[in-house]
Amino acid sequence: MVPSTLAAMALAAYKDLCIDAAEPARLGRFWADALRLELHLHDDGDAHLTGPTPQHTVWVNRVPEPKTVKHRLHLDIHAASVEEVVALGATVIDGESFRWTTMADPEGGEFCVFVREQPPELRLYELGQDCADPAAVAGWWADLIGGRLGHDEEQGHSYLEEIPGAPFDSITFAHVPEPKTVKNRVHIDVTTADLPAIVAAGTTILAEPTEQTPWTVLADPEGNEFCAFPEA
Repeated sequence: MVPSTLAAMALAAYKDLCIDAAEPARLGRFWADALRLELHLHDDGDAHLTGPTPQHTVWVNRVPEPKTVKHRLHLDIHAASVEEVVALGATVIDGESFRWTTMADPEGGEFCVFVREQPPELRLYELGQDCADPAAVAGWWADLIGGRLGHDEEQGHSYLEEIPGAPFDSITFAHVPEPKTVKNRVHIDVTTADLPAIVAAGTTILAEPTEQTPWTVLADPEGNEFCAFPEA
């Protein structure tokens, strides 16, 4: 394992997390229970979850397209047992291959469960990002949102920990052979005072802001979507 290094001045700050859903109320209830957050249902059918800080917010938004491929960005959570997560509506995909259990939420979205003797009150542990080039993508995100960057050469992955304001321990960037083919159903939102600097750093603009949607939809160098909001 290569010692981690603290990233320089970040271009943006972690804001919150978004999950696409066919049925936001149903999926929102599952994730509220799994993460120990409070569920809020919207009149338009969407939902969001809240916790002790604004950064704990998780938006669960309706999308027309169904899930067709493995989540490229997924959640890892703490739990007292796999059985308690199954009781919330999840199913086990693989409980034998790793020190964690790979599971699927009620809409088939993959996530990983780490069983603890005494899990923390809030259950989001980390995020996992599939990549073609983990070191390069992890370094790019370190420049974007800050944190401490590290590389595990034995395992072949990179990680970003101590991300300012993030309500989880780290983002792990792992190599996968399959390329990105469709929009990610889980993405991060950030705030920034310098959108042009983010674009100049190698971001692709996917959608410009409007009066109804005052954020910019962007993609990192491997095409992973995220949204940038202007600083308040």
